[in-house]
Amino acid sequence: MKILLLEDDSLLGETIEEMLEDAGHKVFWAKDGHEASDATFDAIYDLYILDINVPKLNGLKVLEELRGSGDETRVIFISALSDIASISQGFKLGAEDYIKKPFFPEELIVRIEAKFAKSNMKIEHGEISFNPQNNEVRRADRLITLGDVQFPLLRIFIQNIGKTLLKENLFELMEHPSESALRVAINKLKKTTGWKIQNIRAVGYHLE
Repeated sequence: MKILLLEDDSLLGETIEEMLEDAGHKVFWAKDGHEASDATFDAIYDLYILDINVPKLNGLKVLEELRGSGDETRVIFISALSDIASISQGFKLGAEDYIKKPFFPEELIVRIEAKFAKSNMKIEHGEISFNPQNNEVRRADRLITLGDVQFPLLRIFIQNIGKTLLKENLFELMEHPSESALRVAINKLKKTTGWKIQNIRAVGYHLE
């Protein structure tokens, strides 16, 4: 996942960033609320991890503004604040979870893995990202529209990166299957995505 982390504690922030990246996630670490807010205009994230008590704009206010703009990205709050009012406001704004400081950073990883099943995660390859929850396809964060043949081909290739897909399986995605029609569709997909899709002679196709 691509994760935005808002944390002003340098030691904790660095630890969380390293652990998330070791777990395979991409992380942008913001040290204050304004930096976090600005980051949401520059990229699309799959998860926000927000501390509440941070400089310039607190985490609750950051989320309130995001929700007001229609941003429904999932959120986990981490905070030393334990008063019911703060916890309640966080959940009312749509937080998925609330972890009280101090905590073991490993606990955050466990909660992320438990709450965000990998089958629902956005898949990225090159400039292309595919969100299986809403079937959105983006190139460099720009929404793109694919045809009736290209879209199912993209979906099966990106879900099977590094595997050779048999022609017979790809034919099942086409209304009028033929080798020539499949070649044309894959060539169009290559131009649209910039992907290197290899033809494995007499067998099928392989996305590097």
